[in-house]
Amino acid sequence: MTVTKMSWRPTYRSSKFRNVYGKVANREHCFDGIPITKNVHDNHFCAVNSKFLAVVTESAGGGSFIVVPISQYGRLDSHQPKVCGHQGNVLDIKWNPFFENIIASCSEDTSVRVWEIPECGLRRNMTEAVMELYGHSRRVGLIEWHPTTSGILFSAGYDYKILIWNLEVGEPVKMIDCHTDVILSMSFNTDGSLLATSCKDKKLRVIEPRSGRVLQQASCKNHRVNRVVFLGNMKRLLTTGVSRWNTRQIALWDQEDLAMPIVEEDIDGLSGLLFPFYDADTHMLYLAGKGDGNIRYFEITTEKPYVQYLTEFRSPAPQKGLGVMPKHGLDVAACEVFRFYKLVTLKGLIEPISMIVPRRSDTYQEDIYPMTAGIEPALSAGEWLSGINRDPVLMSLKEGYHKPNQLVFKAPVKEKKSVVVNGIDLLENVPPRTENELLRMFFRQQDELRRLKDELTSKDVRIRQLELELNNLKNVSPNNV
Repeated sequence: MTVTKMSWRPTYRSSKFRNVYGKVANREHCFDGIPITKNVHDNHFCAVNSKFLAVVTESAGGGSFIVVPISQYGRLDSHQPKVCGHQGNVLDIKWNPFFENIIASCSEDTSVRVWEIPECGLRRNMTEAVMELYGHSRRVGLIEWHPTTSGILFSAGYDYKILIWNLEVGEPVKMIDCHTDVILSMSFNTDGSLLATSCKDKKLRVIEPRSGRVLQQASCKNHRVNRVVFLGNMKRLLTTGVSRWNTRQIALWDQEDLAMPIVEEDIDGLSGLLFPFYDADTHMLYLAGKGDGNIRYFEITTEKPYVQYLTEFRSPAPQKGLGVMPKHGLDVAACEVFRFYKLVTLKGLIEPISMIVPRRSDTYQEDIYPMTAGIEPALSAGEWLSGINRDPVLMSLKEGYHKPNQLVFKAPVKEKKSVVVNGIDLLENVPPRTENELLRMFFRQQDELRRLKDELTSKDVRIRQLELELNNLKNVSPNNV
């Protein structure tokens, strides 16, 4: 199979998205004064939904992130409350797609935590998570919610393992153990029946997540994969990476045959990681480089040339990461089809950037807003684990996007115990490799000792009370005789 090279020569073809342009929000509608993390981990450090904006921040002693109502733009208070329960740097945060007050975070302290944000936002620092999930033996770099199931969370750690958590019981139910190095990215197909991963071992994989079976695998020698994304229902994957000449590159793959890419194209010679964002409703692909100021966009088609360059949004300010607003949070009256939240570290600024299709009519544009994945889960965790697949529950942005979600998130109540997956106790003592890991293990053990001491103290008090009651009974009984 020959690899097709794309041409940057513009091809004039009929496309309703040919004139899409990026519009930066006015300065007063930006989020200012945010101490954005200086961590060099290749993640976005930002998560957005229609209610809240969450950003990982700099903090002394442990990791934290702030959560701000999406309408509370402007300059933030220097004493803005934070979510600060982690004992190591926070590496990734993701909002639950179905419960807009629930956010998951993962950290260098080897834990994954699930937090419930009050409806009105944070009034004080939040240190108690709804759930603390321990199962990885190294730091956890990535988390992803399942796209159609309400209580399934995936986490990828530096122990080269992916754990699948069933939040209805608060435990891992599966360990995917096919990677031989650090997992760089994870992406689901539309119904969540397939998981694609890119890995530092230079391999691209398509995995059946419930069984952990690798369905397809590509050894990428000429195209070193960094990030992978499923292209909706097109049965295609798109990867960003680096060519053998160290130029930034994208490649298009058939998900059922990863022997060779269908198309690959050099983008430029810059060094920053390329983040891909795909909009299945418009078939538009956005490419944003870490440290770049521009965002390129393309249209994906099923016929040649497959990936059609449209234009780019340009800005002088470099981006550290980008959050993306879900479809139901967009302004359909302004013909907005995508919205980024750009992290500008040097200015402590979050800039909303709206991608707009220019239209003269003020009426609802049905051709650019097809039925889209909504805020109602298609499956429970138990149904998905039993082998059922369902497409997302769709909603119309014309009428249904203001409908409130009546679901309630309930965390299971359980005592801490050993975590056994595939016959392996994931919490057994693993020798630390670095000084930082030794410190994290020390702090975890300190917390456990403190908890045990408190438990012993309370039991000592209870024993004394029972001894006193017993003495009283002995003293009373002779008098009654």
